Amino acid sequence: MDQLDPRLKTFIIDYCSKYKVHGINPNELHTNTSIDLDLDIVAIEIDLFLAEFAEQFNIDSSKFSWYRYGYPKGSARVRIIKMLFNYDRKWVKVLAGCCYKPKFKAQVLQEALQTGKLV
Repeated sequence: MDQLDPRLKTFIIDYCSKYKVHGINPNELHTNTSIDLDLDIVAIEIDLFLAEFAEQFNIDSSKFSWYRYGYPKGSARVRIIKMLFNYDRKWVKVLAGCCYKPKFKAQVLQEALQTGKLV
C-alpha cells in the first residue's frame, strides 16, 4: 500500500476531527483507504468534503462527475456491522466490504494533488 501525501493525510485527519466523522487511526490511512466505507463520509457530507478539499488545495473540480465512481450513499447494513463489531478488526472490514463496495478511494485525491485536477 502506498503512503498518502502528508498534506492529504493532514487534511483528512483535520476534516474528520472538525466534523466529528468518527475516530480514525492516522497510521492506517493509505492510498487504498475508502472515503465512503473506511471513513464513513457519504451522501451530502462527501460533497462538503470534496468542496473543502478542492478549496484548500486549489484543485480544479469543474470536470468531476460522480458518474465515474457512483454516488456513495452508504449502507445501513454496514452501519449496523460497524456498530455491533469493532471496525478495526480485519474480518469486520472484509464483511463490510462484501456488503458495500467502496467507490471513492484516497488514491483519487492523491492523483488530484499531483495533477491539480479532480476527475
